[in-house]
Amino acid sequence: MDLRTADTIDPAWLTTALRTAGTLPHGRVTSFTRAPVGNGLVADSYRFTLDYADAPPEAPAAIIGKFPAHDPVSRKSGSDHLLYLREVSFYRELAASVAIHTPHAYAALIDPVSDDFVLLLADLAPARQGDQLAGCSLDDARTAMAEAAALHGPRWGDPALPGLDWLAVRPAALAGMVDAMLPTIIGLFRERFSSLLPPEHLAMVERLPAAIIAMRTGNDAPVTVQHADFRLDNIMFDVNGSRRMATLDWQTVTAGPGLTDVAYFLSAGLSPADRRAHEAELVRFYHAELLRRGVTGYGWDACWRDYRRFTLHGILMGVFSALSVERTPRADALFLKMTQGACEQAADHDSFGYWL
Repeated sequence: MDLRTADTIDPAWLTTALRTAGTLPHGRVTSFTRAPVGNGLVADSYRFTLDYADAPPEAPAAIIGKFPAHDPVSRKSGSDHLLYLREVSFYRELAASVAIHTPHAYAALIDPVSDDFVLLLADLAPARQGDQLAGCSLDDARTAMAEAAALHGPRWGDPALPGLDWLAVRPAALAGMVDAMLPTIIGLFRERFSSLLPPEHLAMVERLPAAIIAMRTGNDAPVTVQHADFRLDNIMFDVNGSRRMATLDWQTVTAGPGLTDVAYFLSAGLSPADRRAHEAELVRFYHAELLRRGVTGYGWDACWRDYRRFTLHGILMGVFSALSVERTPRADALFLKMTQGACEQAADHDSFGYWL
């Protein structure tokens, strides 16, 4: 199929896409309406509400289309960091091999030269959208821990993962670019947020480059499929009344330690007070779910150690992302909150002490 943009998709193209996916065995799309959805920062998403002629009753009433960002800063970030390639490849090659719930992909297309892409995904409505700024309940956090284990458990320690070019080899090659950019990014971040962050958090941000290099070179944790942006804005709860949660936005998927996702979710999704009160219980629940899914040779002490030492990912995501996407009031508030929560978590667990 040829690639289209949100503006050039037409009923005939959608008919072909759904027929190719086996979702529309007969009939055709006759018209549609389109409306933006979601809070995506490096891609644009729309809900296409479809009208048919002679279609079966199970044909989807609506689908979600995802495309490169119109904003040039966000678009460049998506291409530079392989975000578009990774998400399309996840749906093509990995989604069926993990147990985490994701929307079904009707089409996953990408041009390897231009990075133009189209994802057509099942519409999860009615569902409750997670909200990073509002935070979540302990019940929602527990659900997220179960789904994190459903992602990590099936491919835990899989020796094939580090050899996948788009998942591990090429993203690892970007590490030098990130290392080179990070001091400049930190300087710009400090200019933007220095009046809003306490001095001890700014000091942690300044220590980040050396710690990230040490964390990358000294990591001995088991490797699995890592979402790497596992937070509330990328989650839908109470999906179609049948699943408690679905996880979206696989643009940062990589091969890495599973506890990075766990630490990142808890620092960004819970207030520092709630995290401190409940994190041990939640991480124990995650660990029990890993064991239930067949993970062996990974005891509680190793799990808790990895949780405590991989909190720095949350600081990195808050700082780096703030200067990599289109600036909006919500984005500023979001990245500030993420950075603060991760700094509090890192201070509580002396996470820098594991690496520096």
